[in-house]
Amino acid sequence: MAEPLPVCHLGGAFLPLREARISPLDRGFLFADGVYEVMPVFAGRPFRFHPHFDRLARSLAQVRLRDPHDRAGWRALVAELVARNGGGDQYLYLQVTRGAEYGRNHAPLPDLPPTVFAFCAPLPRPPAEHLANGIACITAEDTRWSRCDIKSVALLANVLLRQLACDAGAQETILLRDGWLTDASASTVHVVRDGVLRTPPDSRWILPGTTRSVVEELATRVGLEWRATPVAEAELRGADEVWLAAATREVSAVTRLDGQPVGTGAPGPAFRRIRAAFDALKLELASQPW
Repeated sequence: MAEPLPVCHLGGAFLPLREARISPLDRGFLFADGVYEVMPVFAGRPFRFHPHFDRLARSLAQVRLRDPHDRAGWRALVAELVARNGGGDQYLYLQVTRGAEYGRNHAPLPDLPPTVFAFCAPLPRPPAEHLANGIACITAEDTRWSRCDIKSVALLANVLLRQLACDAGAQETILLRDGWLTDASASTVHVVRDGVLRTPPDSRWILPGTTRSVVEELATRVGLEWRATPVAEAELRGADEVWLAAATREVSAVTRLDGQPVGTGAPGPAFRRIRAAFDALKLELASQPW
């Protein structure tokens, strides 16, 4: 993975990332008491800015953490941070914690100045081999907490689940809960079966994906029927195509699952249509305001 870009934002200031420091009493450090967002930037233009910050606002509200900026303030912060890091293609990570109090108290929730931290990094490019041949995934029981709809910084379960994929020589872990598809450790999962794109509907067990909504819009654009509907494990394993979608992954085809081929074992025709439409959308938006 490439090193982050050099400039970050912390506590209202822009500074070198290597010089950024927070208090060890910050509640994000002690309790994972905070939320975050990750947003791709193409040619200096943040992608899906408003949906990302709509989700951030929802996550903040769900954990009873006051939003430190209005939308114009977030926009100004993002624009300056991206510009200070040279524009072009990158991704932006942003997190808000409840801040630092002098002590460690579970409750009541303190009213503190929130800690706002953001940095940028080079945007990963899907390897040509993955686009041509797809990627391998494994499955595992979903061991995350029961409020996966909140984009919390408490990601230890996700990290351990992703490590299972690394240990198996795969790229991602697809999650199942009581025989039903939920998410992957850091991605949304889409299943194509009998010409219909299926994605599990939003719930407490699933993070509302901003890239997922792009996939659904593009499916409508290319004439691919899609449904937000529960997906059973048997439907996942018997799918014609399986895709992953994420802010830094865009859309990827899963061609092996637990060592078995998915469909024909190669990226399918529906994936190729969506992938081409995704690339066209990035070009289409390049000159438009955000």
